[in-house]
Amino acid sequence: MNVSISGHHISVTEAMDTAVREKLEKVERHFDQIQSIQVILSLDNNGGVKSHKAEAILRASGQEMFVQASEDDMYKAINDMADKLDRQVRKYKTRQERKKTQGAGRYPDLGSAEVSPAV
Repeated sequence: MNVSISGHHISVTEAMDTAVREKLEKVERHFDQIQSIQVILSLDNNGGVKSHKAEAILRASGQEMFVQASEDDMYKAINDMADKLDRQVRKYKTRQERKKTQGAGRYPDLGSAEVSPAV
């Protein structure tokens, strides 16, 4: 898994980098087909109110997921972002597993139904 972490209006410290990578390990445990994750940490100063924002774009086979979280503390934003991403990944994985078990056909499985002989 390729993880890139960048900052916008903020310099990414070693502690922030470590926090992001540790939180994303949980996401990787749930879904092993991740190609890359791009994380952008930013500091917004809207009207004198500072808001820390963490965004992530996850690319997997045939799927791209985007999440963002804003908090007054960067580490809270990172935690929220990772939790949201984990929720999306688990939901996507559940859908994929459900599709496999239900089959790809439009009609229900006709072979398992009992057929009564014609009289």
